[in-house]
Amino acid sequence: MSGSTANASCGRDLRLDLFRGLANWAIFLDHTPHEILSWLTVRNYGFSDAADLFVFISGYTAALVFLRILREKGYVAAAAKVSKRVFQLYAAHLTVLLVYAGAIVWVSYISGDPDDVNQFNVAVFADAPFSALAHALLLTYKPVNLDVLPLYIALLGAFIPGMWLLARKPSLTLALSMCLYLASRHFGWNLPCVHAGVWFFNPFTWQLLFFLGAWVGFGAAIPIGPILRSDVVFWIAVGVLGLTLAIALQAQFGVLPAWIPNPFDPAHKTNLAPSRIIHFVALAIVANNLLRPDSPALRWRALAPMIACGKRSLPVFCFGVVLSFCAHALIELGSNALWVQLTAGLAGLALMTTVAYAMAGRLKPPPMRIGRTA
Repeated sequence: MSGSTANASCGRDLRLDLFRGLANWAIFLDHTPHEILSWLTVRNYGFSDAADLFVFISGYTAALVFLRILREKGYVAAAAKVSKRVFQLYAAHLTVLLVYAGAIVWVSYISGDPDDVNQFNVAVFADAPFSALAHALLLTYKPVNLDVLPLYIALLGAFIPGMWLLARKPSLTLALSMCLYLASRHFGWNLPCVHAGVWFFNPFTWQLLFFLGAWVGFGAAIPIGPILRSDVVFWIAVGVLGLTLAIALQAQFGVLPAWIPNPFDPAHKTNLAPSRIIHFVALAIVANNLLRPDSPALRWRALAPMIACGKRSLPVFCFGVVLSFCAHALIELGSNALWVQLTAGLAGLALMTTVAYAMAGRLKPPPMRIGRTA
């Protein structure tokens, strides 16, 4: 994608909503254990997954929205807007954590099966709720599958000083981001987290993908746009995707040679391995060449639900996190039967879409009345 802060007022890029909705759907399916529909998500066929897409788009959108405010109203106003958004994300995370942990404890209690409490890392919440809540307030305790929003909170918080430099020296900002990424991987920098030891998504490495998105959203990639859209670069990207597909399938169904890193190794994701970035950039180049901002495909009715979920990304994401455990519980209750997996997955996507449309309807302004007033 290419764009600039000036483009923000020229019309909404539906591709952002489409890919945000796709990321929400994929995260829901990937977070549901034993869900057959999760085989449709990109994580099974390459190195990157929906988390990479989510972080990149978050940076891209942050540049579009907040840098425009910076230019129009100044840095203080923009910083205040970012701070308000960080607080909203923080409140949303804590709310989801309480609902999510409460649902897991309740289901484990009524079913008499404590396995989920341990599997989803909420045993500490059941045994010592006040201690767990204190750690949750500090973002040092997170149940399984609740790592994305804390990462977003940290990255958006870093964007408060970062956008000041980005607005003046975009290439220097990206270079400094790359230096931090390399140093973090070399020295093992990460934030502490109880029980798990460190954050599952290392913010010192994942910030590179966020600021790469912000750099593109700011419009710094426009000068190299013709190169990125050239046939040569397109087919190189296609070749990269083909190679990573072969490696991913080999890792899934065969034995990888010792010299090839396993793309499904948790450390590969925690510290954002370079191969994940390469795979994601290749995906972005192919998608940008095949799907232009004015593409008629963006108006297909079949894509409307996904676009709606992208437009209401935060509430849909939060709802999807809780739904992922509910779907897991239903699948376990149904003994992992295929029809139960299909039903739980499709019902979850339908409910997420319903929330998106309901939020859209609730947030619409009331119609204006034209006529004489009393």
